[in-house]
Amino acid sequence: MHNIAVMPGDGTGPEVVLEGLKVLKAAAARYGFEYETTDYDFGGERYLKTGETLPDSALDELKGHDAIFLGAIGHPDVKPGVLEQGILLKARFELDQYINLRPVKLFPGVETPVKGKGPDDIDFVVVRENTEGLYVGAGGFLKKGKPDEVAIQESINTRKGVERCIRYAFDYCQKRGKDNKLTLCGKTNVLNYSQDLWQRAFDETASDYPGITTDYAHVDAICMWFIKNPEWFDVIVTDNIFGDIITDLGAMIQGGMGIAAGGNINPEGVSMFEPIGGSAPKYTGQNVINPLAAIAAVQMMLEFLGESEAGAAVEAAIADVTANKLKSLAVGKTGFSTTEIGDLVAERVSKG
Repeated sequence: MHNIAVMPGDGTGPEVVLEGLKVLKAAAARYGFEYETTDYDFGGERYLKTGETLPDSALDELKGHDAIFLGAIGHPDVKPGVLEQGILLKARFELDQYINLRPVKLFPGVETPVKGKGPDDIDFVVVRENTEGLYVGAGGFLKKGKPDEVAIQESINTRKGVERCIRYAFDYCQKRGKDNKLTLCGKTNVLNYSQDLWQRAFDETASDYPGITTDYAHVDAICMWFIKNPEWFDVIVTDNIFGDIITDLGAMIQGGMGIAAGGNINPEGVSMFEPIGGSAPKYTGQNVINPLAAIAAVQMMLEFLGESEAGAAVEAAIADVTANKLKSLAVGKTGFSTTEIGDLVAERVSKG
């Protein structure tokens, strides 16, 4: 029995989560696994009513689940950063979800802005460190508001945090079994402390994986190669800030935020899976938003829960729908409503 916490969140989050759950139900019926869900209403509306983001008591409850399925966080009436820090970052740090896993896969029938590239060229995964770096909030101000103000933002990188991320990436690359190539993305020519640690940990860990070919590229070069030669990449491992940047570029070359999903992973604990596109409040309640990213998040969640056959079926169903049904991934231009797209994927999963 898989225990799944469901956090629909804000805007169109509840709509796409419903379609993801529809596909999850179809997968369970077809592949014979059981699950139960618990709903949590954390998000903008609850914050506006109670002032709560993600209380400690809820964190304790979430730790009792096998996975979290998140819709979207972001409310137009709440100051930017309040919900993101109070819910998303708090969950990542407190649940020690130290890996952000972002597949970059171009599905058939999906348009990419990269000329001359297709599904065989754009199929790689970024492993981003998720709980350290610039995002820990270390730093401060001196003489704030004065003409000679000083602002300091520190990047915290521990040997433990760096090495466990790198080792996860090697293991993932080995399990993925595509090209057996792992690329470290960094900036060793300028960031001569933090990136020196990353490079040394990477080189030392590589000796435990003789079957994996290793490579290195500066983050600016990675951005260039994503556009020019995305087929060069299999798995990429990087720190928090670089990962945040390059995965959004990755989402664009795979067709946009409407198809991009991610996982915040604690391999020994509870992990959280989500579509990347945000809450899109202006489309709320119109039944026009594309739910495929949320459905792809369900696919990732199934893989994490050990339901690999079901996960593969969901991925194949998404590919079938993008190749043969949808006119576009753009909001309102798919040719189908939100619920109809969910129906199409669920029906395809049910057939196996």
